[in-house]
Parts: sequence; structure tokens; C-alpha cells
Amino acid sequence: MRPPEIARRILRTRSGTELSFTALGFGTAPLGNLYRGLSEEEARAALQSAWDVGCRYFDTAPQYGLGLAETRLNGFLREHRAEPLLLSTKVGRLLRLSRAAERTGVGKFFDVPSRKEHYDYSYDGIMRSIEFSLERLGIDAIDILYCHDVDAFTHGSRAASDQRVAEFMAGGYRALAELRTARVVKAIGAGVNEWQVCERLAKAGDFDLFLLAGRYTLLEQDALASFLPLCLTRGIGIVVGGPFNSGILATGPKPGAFYNYEPAPPPIRERVARIEAVCAAHGVPLAAAALAFPLAHPAVVSVIAGGQGAQEVQQNAHMLSWPIPTALWRDLVNEGLLRPDAPVPAADG
Repeated sequence: MRPPEIARRILRTRSGTELSFTALGFGTAPLGNLYRGLSEEEARAALQSAWDVGCRYFDTAPQYGLGLAETRLNGFLREHRAEPLLLSTKVGRLLRLSRAAERTGVGKFFDVPSRKEHYDYSYDGIMRSIEFSLERLGIDAIDILYCHDVDAFTHGSRAASDQRVAEFMAGGYRALAELRTARVVKAIGAGVNEWQVCERLAKAGDFDLFLLAGRYTLLEQDALASFLPLCLTRGIGIVVGGPFNSGILATGPKPGAFYNYEPAPPPIRERVARIEAVCAAHGVPLAAAALAFPLAHPAVVSVIAGGQGAQEVQQNAHMLSWPIPTALWRDLVNEGLLRPDAPVPAADG
């Protein structure tokens, strides 16, 4: 059975390679038992559902389930090794054996290996990290390699982030560039939660793309000020992670809704309620508008929505195909809920 057609976005890398992204990607953090445990059957069903709806870009990381997400991808990748897809993983964390009570992510990742993460953005640390990832994934090369989480959100302060960026640019960046030259990877970039760090890296090195989580969404567009124009000028692609801002743009401002990995504060809930009201006036689900909006920017090559199971994956694909009238975007701008300079879908649907 032929999968549904999901729009493709082409990115030409610094080496001249063309990467073909599906507009909807699949993020594997849930396969690492994020917030709840998944059985092997549930994890495989989510992956197969992503494939069946037409997703051909899969993103993972050692952090997700402390190696579990990469391991779960192993068999799936073997099954589809004769078919074209894009795969990205991340570097910057090494996993070490630990006691179960001392492992990383207690209360966040469930039923995962007892490992403690150790940040290492050095040349040797990056080389060890990619070697371990290739082993867990059961492959010989990977399409995209991101430096992971050199931001203040992860490390606790701007000073700590600056230190990690300096460490990476002094060693880890050279490792990524060498891996790209050797064609072990086709493209290099960074996956972070702050556009300011992406902008700093873009000015310091020669990157192909960035995975920006939660900072260019229907709720937040500050990246339009300087970072996204810089990407257009330099031909840098953007993968938008977290288009639902940790959930609130999918669930709406209900009690307990999450924003930025925490319960949403009242100002965020109030703003989302206003956005949802505009969407409802046009008969459009909030989640559909949240997925469609970032894809209108010419630098964006894919949106990664994730999915806790097959049903959520199918729902994301359904939302992506929802017809959206152009008047919805105009009304959001008029209500002060969307920046006037934000690119929006040019035609209904």
C-alpha cells in the first residue's frame, strides 16, 4: 500500500548534498518512555504508524530513554533499510552505568536502563558519542548529527551555556566537520531550546541546519527578529521541534496543560485561550494551526510533533492536512496574537 503524500522540503547542505525532508517528522523522545512507559509493541506501533502516514524523517538522541529510543529504532531501521528516509541523532551526552536510584531522569523517563548522563562537547566526546549511537542504532552512517542542548535552559544559566558553547566550538565542532567531510554524516547542526544560542553558533561555524525546539511556534515568534533572517541569508535549514510548546497548543489551555515542560502559567494559558478562540471561529482545531504555522517560513524544512502512540501519530498527520482559511492568520495578526512579519500559509489548505 502506498503511503499518503506528505509535502517534501529540500535542503542543500554545505557539501552540495540534497536532503529531502517530509514536512512532518517523527520525534522519538516518547519511545524513550518519556513521562510513561511504552511496551515494545506500543513503541513499534508508533514507529510503523509514522511510516504509514508518510513520515520519512526520524529524529532521536542518546538522552531519550538513556539509549532506549535509539535501541528501539534499530529493528525498525533494518526493516526499512532498502527504502529512503532521513535520520538524525545528537551528541554531547555520554551515558555511564549507574545505580538505579542515581540514574538520570528519575520521574521523567520510566523503565529505562540505569545510566547517568555526562556532558562532553569535546572532540573526543563527540567521536565517542557518535560511535555509541551507531552501535545502538545498528547502522554505519547517519544523515544528520546535532550538537545537543548547549543552552541555558539545560545548563542553568547563560554563563554555563556560554561555557558549553565555547567547549563545543573548541573541539566538538571540529569533530562534526570531520565527520561531514568523511561522509559519516551528511549534515551537521545543533538541537537546542533557545534561538539565541542557534544564532551564536550560526555566526561561529559552518552549519547546515538547526533543530529549534519550542521557540518558533504559534505562541512564540521572537526568532523572527534576527535569527531566522540570518538562516535565510546563509541557506541554513530549520527543523521546528515542539510545535505544541510541550502540549498546550495541542490540548488547549485546560487545567494542567504543559508549556515548556512545566505546567503553563496563567499568562500563557490566557494567550492560548485567545488563539484557540480565533481558530474556533474559523472551524480549525488549535493543533492544526500550530502545525501549519511554522511550515510557512521558507527556512523551515520539517516540523517534529512526536507522538506517544500510533493514535497520536495518526492525529498529527490528520491535523497537518486540515484546510485553514487565510482569514484565520489575518485575524490572529489583528488581535495582536501573531507578529505581522510572520510568514503564513499563502492559500487555504
